[in-house]
Parts: sequence; structure tokens; C-alpha cells
Amino acid sequence: MLTGAAGAIEALRDAPALAPGQSSRGVAIIAHPHPLFGGTMDNKVVQTLARAFVQCGYTAVRFNFRGVGASAGEHDAGRGEFEDMLAVVRQVAPEGQIALAGFSFGAFVMSHTLAALWAEGRVEKAVFVGTAASRFDVAPVPPEAHDRTLVIHGEADDTVALSAVMGWAGPQILPVTVIPQVGHFFHGQLPLLKNLVVRHLNS
Repeated sequence: MLTGAAGAIEALRDAPALAPGQSSRGVAIIAHPHPLFGGTMDNKVVQTLARAFVQCGYTAVRFNFRGVGASAGEHDAGRGEFEDMLAVVRQVAPEGQIALAGFSFGAFVMSHTLAALWAEGRVEKAVFVGTAASRFDVAPVPPEAHDRTLVIHGEADDTVALSAVMGWAGPQILPVTVIPQVGHFFHGQLPLLKNLVVRHLNS
């Protein structure tokens, strides 16, 4: 249990298997999809992201936004959730290298977290999955962060149209990795999603 502006924040930490004396590569903080549509830190895409980070030597931290699970408070349309994610970062990784990831609504929240933290020079990698660009004001990725950023979207996403994500990424000349014939939740293609993230983290 962590602490946020609205009270308790429920979180889970997944640690990599390390040799004696070896330390983790950093801490990856992962944000889940929309709370009002069943999004939690146990979402399969979020768990897949956590597994990818752990495989690459990161400690992965998933957490429930305010009003979800055992986290206190009520849904706040992204404003309070941004505060929640910053609070999690400050508590689980007060120093050292970090990575940020988010799925759908979580990618929107993560975009603002990335923008807020980039100047600290600690963000090593960022991963956007199913970015909710048609529904929320997703922050642009700092230009210097582009080569550390992976954006993945399903061609057949009927929750967030690919065109909306291209409309967000296009003006930034930010590449988007498109998985053919895949919907918003990556059904049947979670292993592929994991492999793409692992490849990015190891690049």
C-alpha cells in the first residue's frame, strides 16, 4: 500500500530474478486502462507489460488508480490519476533509473507523467499501448525521448481508432508500431505484444 493525495494506493511489485549482488535495471511503473470500464492493475495487457519489464531486469510496479480495488478516492478524469502516478513514482523510485508504461487511459495518464518527469533525466524507456488519443488530451512526447519511446496500436482497434493515434503521433513524427488485425485488448496476440516490448527494452 502506498499513499496518494486521495489516500491509500494499492500496488503490486514484480521483481526480476537477480544473481547475488546484482541489482535491478530500474523501476518500471505501469498504468492501467479506464477505471469506469473495468480497468485495473490486473488487466491482461498491464500484466503482459509487467512481465516484459521483469524479463528485461526491471522491477515492475502496477497500481490501482483512485477508486479502484483497495485504492481510496474517486475517479477524477485523469487529473487525480496523474497525481496518483507521480505519487507512486516518488515512493517506489525516489532515485535511479525508471521506465514508464500505460495502456489505453493509462497511456494518457502516463504521457503527462513522462512530460513532468523528463527533465529529471531518469526516464530510460516509455511504452504506450492502445493510447486513448481519441478520448483524452494525450501529452506530446518530449522530442529527446522519441528514441526511448515505443508506441503500439492494433490496426483493428474499435475502442481507439488507429487514425486518432496517428493524428496524435503524426505532428510529432513519432513512429507507431501497428499490429495487423488486432483489437484494443490484443486478444490472441499478447505474446507478440510482450516480444515487441522486450525488443524495445533491449535495444
